[in-house]
Amino acid sequence: MTDTPRRRGRPAGTRVGPGTRELIQLTARREFAERGYEKTSVRGIAKAAGVDPALVHHYFGTKEQVFAAAVDIAFAPALGAPQKMAEGPPEAAGERLTRFFFATWEDPATRAPLLAIMRSAMDNEAAAAVFRRLVSAQLLDRIAGFIELPDATIRAELAAAQLVGAAMLRYVLKVDPLASADVEELVRRLAPVVQQHLTGA
Repeated sequence: MTDTPRRRGRPAGTRVGPGTRELIQLTARREFAERGYEKTSVRGIAKAAGVDPALVHHYFGTKEQVFAAAVDIAFAPALGAPQKMAEGPPEAAGERLTRFFFATWEDPATRAPLLAIMRSAMDNEAAAAVFRRLVSAQLLDRIAGFIELPDATIRAELAAAQLVGAAMLRYVLKVDPLASADVEELVRRLAPVVQQHLTGA
C-alpha cells in the first residue's frame, strides 16, 4: 500500500510549533535508517514524530519527497568535499578529497545516516533516483566545477567511484583487510589514484 499525496496546505485542527518541520525531518531520517525505504510510510513517520500524517504531507509532500528531505540532512556533512578539494594547490586535491571523504565516514555520527542512505538506494529504485539527483547536483557537479579540463564530469565521477567503492567494501560489506586497514594507509594508497582521475593525463 502506497502513500497517496494529499492537498497541500496546513491541515485543519493541527498545532504547529517551532521546530516541527525539523522534528519530522529528523524522525524521517531515523525511520528510513531503521526500516529502509520500502517499509517506511508517511503514516509511520508521523506516528514516530507524534504528529498527524497530514502535517507530514503539508511540509514535504509524498513519501519520495520526505525521503529526499531525509537524505538532505543525512548527506549534508559530505557536501563539504568540493570546498575542501579547492582549498589548496590542484596537485594535492586528490589527497584533500580522499582525506575528507574518510574523515566523514570514520565519524560514527555521520557514518550511520550515510549507510542508511546507501542501503535504501540499493534496495529501491525510487530511493536510488533521489540519491542520484542529490549526488549529481550537490556533489559531482560541484567537484567537476573545480576541474579546468574538458572532460571534468567523467573525471569527477571516476574519482567518486573510486572512493564510494572503497566505502562500500569497508563500511557496508566489511571486507578485510580493507575493512580493518588504517585510514592513513588507505589515504596513502587511494589519494594518488583519485588525483589521477581528477587531473592526470
